[in-house]
Amino acid sequence: MNARTFSFEFFPPKTQEGAEKLRNTRRQLAQFKPEFFSVTFGAGGTTQEGTLNAVLEIRQEGFAAAPHLSCIGSTRANIAEILQRYRDHGIRHIVALRGDIPSGMVDVGDFRYANELVSFIRETHGDWFQIEVAAYPEFHPQAQNAEADLRNFVNKVNAGADAAITQYFFNADAYFRFVDEVQARGVNIPIVPGIMPIQNFTQLARFSDMCGAEIPRWLRLRLQSFGDDSASIRAFGLDFVTELCDRLLQNDAPGLHFYTLNAAGAVSTVWQRLGL
Repeated sequence: MNARTFSFEFFPPKTQEGAEKLRNTRRQLAQFKPEFFSVTFGAGGTTQEGTLNAVLEIRQEGFAAAPHLSCIGSTRANIAEILQRYRDHGIRHIVALRGDIPSGMVDVGDFRYANELVSFIRETHGDWFQIEVAAYPEFHPQAQNAEADLRNFVNKVNAGADAAITQYFFNADAYFRFVDEVQARGVNIPIVPGIMPIQNFTQLARFSDMCGAEIPRWLRLRLQSFGDDSASIRAFGLDFVTELCDRLLQNDAPGLHFYTLNAAGAVSTVWQRLGL
């Protein structure tokens, strides 16, 4: 089995206070020697500068960093400019995404799907960039159907993706089934599970409704039963997420990608419990 890949995801801070909090988070998580940190990117380039600045700061601290690149609402010229800036800074790792279509957007730009972005990166930069793409074990909320979503994923891989990171999920069987189904279609790249710590049920439910991640009924009801007892929610969440990660790794998942929400506490605890 190949070496496992562990990574942590951040979003670009919008304030000085947020930037300082992220630095502290990074210092805590850096001790675990992740393969890379990734930094998200707003649709239509809304956080383009913030993404680049955060990535450059991480690299200046001596760590590998991968910017997310969302193509929806962008032109080929715009994406070409961003890619060249990344290359000029020596960045060789990108998370290539379609991105969410903002409400009311009429002109989606020159790229409709992430496989078109991956193809464009390969056409213009060859093998310079290592390209990660997104995977959806419970299927993309805007997919026509499950078969179409599997086909879309295969198209991204065939366009030149090196690896994939999944949307977060709480049902390990959905992940294993997805991996089996795409491998049966000829996919052989690593598909790393995305892991979301459970800290705040209201926030988690809102995120999950937006992105199509399923909170199993029993888990939703269990979390609701704690009411406003945030300490109990966090304690139960840590137990559940640790067990989920352990099961994934025991069954040969190629690593873990943690959605940190720019906080280190829960991720650090899960990491230490897993004995990584």
